[in-house]
Amino acid sequence: MVTTLLFSVSLVSLIIWCVLLFARGGFWRARPPVPVVFESRLTWPAVVAVVPARNEADVIGDALASLLAQDYAGRFHVIVVDDHSTDGTADAARAVALALGRAERLSVVAAKPLPAGWSGKVWAQSQGIAAAASLGLEADYLLLTDADIGHPTDAVTQLVARATNEERDLVSLMVRLRCDSFWEKALIPAFVFFFAKLYPFAWVNDARNKTAAAAGGCMLVKRSALEEAGGIESIRAELIDDCSLAARIKHRGSGGHAIRLDVAAESVSLRPYDSPREIWNMIARTAFTQLRYSPWLLAGTLAGMTVIYLVPPVVALLLGAPGWPAWIAWAAMCCAYTPMLRYYGRSPYWAPALPLVALFYVGATLASAIRYWRGKGGQWKARVQAPVQDR
Repeated sequence: MVTTLLFSVSLVSLIIWCVLLFARGGFWRARPPVPVVFESRLTWPAVVAVVPARNEADVIGDALASLLAQDYAGRFHVIVVDDHSTDGTADAARAVALALGRAERLSVVAAKPLPAGWSGKVWAQSQGIAAAASLGLEADYLLLTDADIGHPTDAVTQLVARATNEERDLVSLMVRLRCDSFWEKALIPAFVFFFAKLYPFAWVNDARNKTAAAAGGCMLVKRSALEEAGGIESIRAELIDDCSLAARIKHRGSGGHAIRLDVAAESVSLRPYDSPREIWNMIARTAFTQLRYSPWLLAGTLAGMTVIYLVPPVVALLLGAPGWPAWIAWAAMCCAYTPMLRYYGRSPYWAPALPLVALFYVGATLASAIRYWRGKGGQWKARVQAPVQDR
């Protein structure tokens, strides 16, 4: 009886993996976009980069240096929004601009107090967008990027060229997260893998498909499209601001509008995650938000992750050869994960350990729900940002 049950559950897992591999938009592929050449007969559009920064003195120097060094033919300006930092973030930003001789390319503004109903990052972005208008800066496009992201010198050129050539209102890159320490090597590639499974990039990039997503570390958005979508204030309360903005841009008005999301070739995150706790907290901050704070979606997610990732190795090792569906499901899992491992420069031999990594993510997701129920949801930079639950 137990053997039959285990066999049946493993067969379900195998069927799910077949669907994931062949009917989920090829989410498992991890290929950066091919470089493009600007094809428009018009002049290069003006771009303003908005960088929200809260206590980022340790990383903003390198991140800002990469923005100020952009080799872009059009007008380009950077606005850093100091979101009530206490570590000298604003001074660090000004210092790097002076050291590079690019002070004229940078404006540093102080964010006003955070109003009720706004998430901290979105409020800082709104302050930067408002500053661009008050400073009289031309901004055909807004580059919304983070204070811990390093960009290659042609990043803005490539983003603008792709947006104009393909007539896309939003172009986003999932930057390459740091993958140096043992825990980063073990856990970080799965973060992007799970994200891509939830939001297959091919579906995001298809204007006819309703799936919308973006990566907040690097988003180039057409200013007129943002205004048509209700402005940045339309997502003022969102903790998962990137995907919320992508949905607003893609689904505004009637029909679908073109957006694009890819994994980055060279843009990288400068933020280290040297301990499992740091990665745990990164996941737990918004995992329950992603589930719309629903206990039922949480239960379904935990059950689904168990069947998809944990059942195959457990049943395979318990039943041996008679558990052949579990072995095939486990192999399919490894095949799906291998391209992401290669993207991060990791050996395919890490792939069989994905069930253990999935167990870690399941635990962090459950922790995210517990934090929310305790009134500590969405913690980031000493702020609790998740809405208070009804009691």
